[in-house]
Amino acid sequence: MPPVENDLKKRIKQLIDSNQVMVFSKSYCPYCLQVKDIFKELQVEYNALELDLMEDGKNYQETLLEMTGQKSVPNVFINKTHVGGCDKTMQARKDGSLQQLLNGAGETYDYDLIVLGGGSGGLACSKEAATLGKKVMVLDYVVPTPKGTSWGLGGTCVNVGCIPKKLMHQTALLGVAMKDARKFGWEFDESVKHNWETMKTAVNDHIGSLNWGYRVALRDKKVEYGNAFAEFIEPHKVKAVCRQGKETIYTADKFVLATGERPRYLGVPGDKEYCITSDDLFSLPYCPGKTLVIGASYVALECGGFLAGLGLDVTIMVRSILLRGFDQEMANRAGEYMQDHGVKFLHKRVPTSIEELEAGSPGRLKVTAKATEGDDIIEGEYNTVLIAVGRDACTEKIGLDVVGVKVNPKNGKIPVTDEEQTNVPYIYAIGDILEDKWELTPVAIQAGKLLARRLFGGSKVKCDYVNVPTTVFTPLEYGACGLSEDRAVAIYGGDNLEVYHSLFWPLEFTLPQRDNNKCFAKIICNKLDGDRVIGFHYLGPNAGEVTQGFSAAMKCGVTKEQLDGTIGIHPTCAEIFTTLEVTKSSGGSIAQAGC
Repeated sequence: MPPVENDLKKRIKQLIDSNQVMVFSKSYCPYCLQVKDIFKELQVEYNALELDLMEDGKNYQETLLEMTGQKSVPNVFINKTHVGGCDKTMQARKDGSLQQLLNGAGETYDYDLIVLGGGSGGLACSKEAATLGKKVMVLDYVVPTPKGTSWGLGGTCVNVGCIPKKLMHQTALLGVAMKDARKFGWEFDESVKHNWETMKTAVNDHIGSLNWGYRVALRDKKVEYGNAFAEFIEPHKVKAVCRQGKETIYTADKFVLATGERPRYLGVPGDKEYCITSDDLFSLPYCPGKTLVIGASYVALECGGFLAGLGLDVTIMVRSILLRGFDQEMANRAGEYMQDHGVKFLHKRVPTSIEELEAGSPGRLKVTAKATEGDDIIEGEYNTVLIAVGRDACTEKIGLDVVGVKVNPKNGKIPVTDEEQTNVPYIYAIGDILEDKWELTPVAIQAGKLLARRLFGGSKVKCDYVNVPTTVFTPLEYGACGLSEDRAVAIYGGDNLEVYHSLFWPLEFTLPQRDNNKCFAKIICNKLDGDRVIGFHYLGPNAGEVTQGFSAAMKCGVTKEQLDGTIGIHPTCAEIFTTLEVTKSSGGSIAQAGC
């Protein structure tokens, strides 16, 4: 850096450090006058540097851009904290954070930022803030399940979610591949069987290495980590209780809530005593045997799917519909595929009690269930009952009521602004606990990084929650991006949409002669916007890999014409989206004669 520029940055920093309120302004700017009027009304002294009246004012603006990411004026600092321009200052006055900043003169905290929760979002946010030079702490504590299951740093995804789920799903896919292999010329005489203990140990060893990696990453970034349960006891202050019961008090200027969710139980006799959830399944020390999965969520279908793929007897009890919130045509096709491949479904049933008939690993349980319509009662015996009826936000016991954070009383979710700010200005929230936002690991990571950059790096970039891709790892995988057909019709009306769809038969399925015309592709186009693709849906192999690329195209506003003009890669499954011709409105056949 040239000496002159370095000296200018020092002068600017000295102005910021030596004035409670420092306003970089231009004498004729109406927004600058508006900001200065705010401080006059509050009877707060401020120092205004009028850049238009200075010979090197342009250099000041360029240096401020480098320091804060903001070139425009006014550029406001309070007690060394960058507030921003006119809009940000007015918003801060409205939400009370301006007064807090003004009152904070001389007040010091233990940390610039404390993150509650050591999952993917919390870790991403904490490491980014530390990279920006802030003093950061992460407080994370896993409350054991009723079965006593606990785990290390990294949150749900790493320990009891995406990672072990995908590895066990891959285990099931390998079982299918071995059956297909004979048709491709592979010869093996010995009987093939699956060893649960071997798989479980390998999966848990991999997760353990990830836990250690996260600890090392926090240490390298100089983020302090506390394995303790934190709750607010007064503004800017939390009490952290470690596993041994020792209490420690910490204070911070800002907080980020990233506490995630945990599985919901049924509230019927025997559920917590005898059932497991996905929190227990991935480290279960024994093969679960004949299994009843209660629920129709993606967790229910994924777990039921890979257990059946391991050769287990699996039944899924469904209260209403499959995959609520997803495209229902796709959900039903995924369910039909599972049923065709041995998974049994009990529709419109809810359990009323679970009883232990015989203890063991696994034992034997009796499940009593009633019909959702009528008085019909059924009973069944299973070795394991897995509950997957949804998840609850972990916000109830962390003292949010003490500091006044608003929470939806029905589900524990936290409403936030488009900058992830709660109603309490110094408290932010990210991840699965947000109301009306995606419950996906990459979303939490993205939101956490961008939040840290806005809070401490002068960035203005917000997390984009539109056209977020996702995949459900059912036996036949389902990838989606954008709107479901049902939702698109509700928003735009069926007459303003064109839906293109097709069945297809992957080449790798042809030699084994299986699942002809079971895979399915669909796009939803908005006729009011040049046939722009607003919904992408794929049911077939490698759905995540296929969906990821098309989601980037949707971010760029891809249209049906552009897909038609794209040359497909042959022979692949993804190429089907470059050759879609049949519309739903035409009623034409969507069956494919070949690969």
